[in-house]
Amino acid sequence: MKLRVFGSGSQGNALAVRSGETLLLVDCGFCNRELERRMSACGVDPDAAAGLFFTHDHTDHCKGLATFHKRHPQVPLYANGNTADAISVLTGVDDGWRVFETAETFPVGGLSVTSFSIPHDAADPVGYLFDDGASALFVGTDMGAPTFGVRDALARATCAVLESNHDPVLLQTSDRPVSLKQRIAGRCGHLSNGDAADLVRAVCPQRLKTLLLAHISRQCNAPYLALEAMRSAVAELGRPVALEVLDQDAPSPLYEF
Repeated sequence: MKLRVFGSGSQGNALAVRSGETLLLVDCGFCNRELERRMSACGVDPDAAAGLFFTHDHTDHCKGLATFHKRHPQVPLYANGNTADAISVLTGVDDGWRVFETAETFPVGGLSVTSFSIPHDAADPVGYLFDDGASALFVGTDMGAPTFGVRDALARATCAVLESNHDPVLLQTSDRPVSLKQRIAGRCGHLSNGDAADLVRAVCPQRLKTLLLAHISRQCNAPYLALEAMRSAVAELGRPVALEVLDQDAPSPLYEF
């Protein structure tokens, strides 16, 4: 499998995964012009996508959909029912949806797709596991706490895009409103650096080769803090795992796994 992350953070999220001839997109959180600029820079043709999958209905995951759908109406849009309804209200896109039940596994081209529920303050948020039989990609961001489904999917992953959103001290000493601090740190908010590391320790994913830390807060985190928290957890796996931080402002390198 091959992965490109076009950007990750509160200003926009989107990625592409390819296995053989099957190209799938996840989220559409940039304006369409910026998203297509990044796709072009990465050699990704959106018209070739077999589906665009949505994790949830917040704007940093779906803001570019209206224009994207006008330009690429043949690309199916995948989400669970509540997420599809919420995104339709937000963007005006009410056609092209292929609705699935959360926790359902189904094929799209050469990939098997499984969604899993995550706790976040959205309509019905999910993460995904994309599996081609030889390798599997875990996508789990925007969650306040890990669930059984999160742990099960991460245990099967060879590559993981995992949220490591904030440093608790930086969050609490920031000038953000108390209500926002409580939301971010709460069960329906975001994983801290320590939360992400504890999740990896608890799951101990035996197939994991690449771990990409995602949705890094600009105000309440720093890449070196996220890496520092995760390094010891990765070391406890007892084998080499590539560990990197994803960027908000530029696409990632091409990851193959």
